[in-house]
Amino acid sequence: MGLFKSFVSQTRKPEGVLGKMMLSGMNSGHAKMADWGLSHLPVIQPSKAVDLGCGGGRNAGELLKRYPKAHVTAVDYSELSVKKAKEYNKDMIAARRCTVMQGDVSDLSLPSDSFDLATAFETIYFWPGLERCFSQVARILKPGGLFMICNESDGTDATSLKYEKIIDGMKNHTAEEIEKSLKAAGFTKVKCSHHSSKPWITVLAVK
Repeated sequence: MGLFKSFVSQTRKPEGVLGKMMLSGMNSGHAKMADWGLSHLPVIQPSKAVDLGCGGGRNAGELLKRYPKAHVTAVDYSELSVKKAKEYNKDMIAARRCTVMQGDVSDLSLPSDSFDLATAFETIYFWPGLERCFSQVARILKPGGLFMICNESDGTDATSLKYEKIIDGMKNHTAEEIEKSLKAAGFTKVKCSHHSSKPWITVLAVK
């Protein structure tokens, strides 16, 4: 259990050899879920988007493909994730369409009212206080900006609740908890979509 716990705990903040192994699997392992989440985005044309808790950088890359005129900022508090995301998006960084940076979602060093779209894939489980962190997201979004959350867990499935007991600092949130925190942070028009056969959820909220 010791090695297993050490490995799965890398989902929170990848570090060292185990962290590299985890990041290598994240981009491919979460791709179907992330693409399902992206399918819920309305027809928009953001000029600036930000992917929070970017992990290995794959989803930031998908945003760059989806919105060819947008600049995408990818943020993660793991130094190893930032390195991996930079490698994954090196061409777009060279083209000045992508910026990858280390940061803490509870205290984002990004300008207010700057982004049209913010995304968070498989990451809010580890955010230190939803309302506080959601308030930071609201701050950096422009009025009318869109925030999309995509989780593998709806906060009730047995498998995820098991991992919650194993991984320090992990909290599976229900759709109701997420909506309540979003509204308390200043978001409106919150909509949650559930996958037809999996415990996946996508939440869309407007600033």
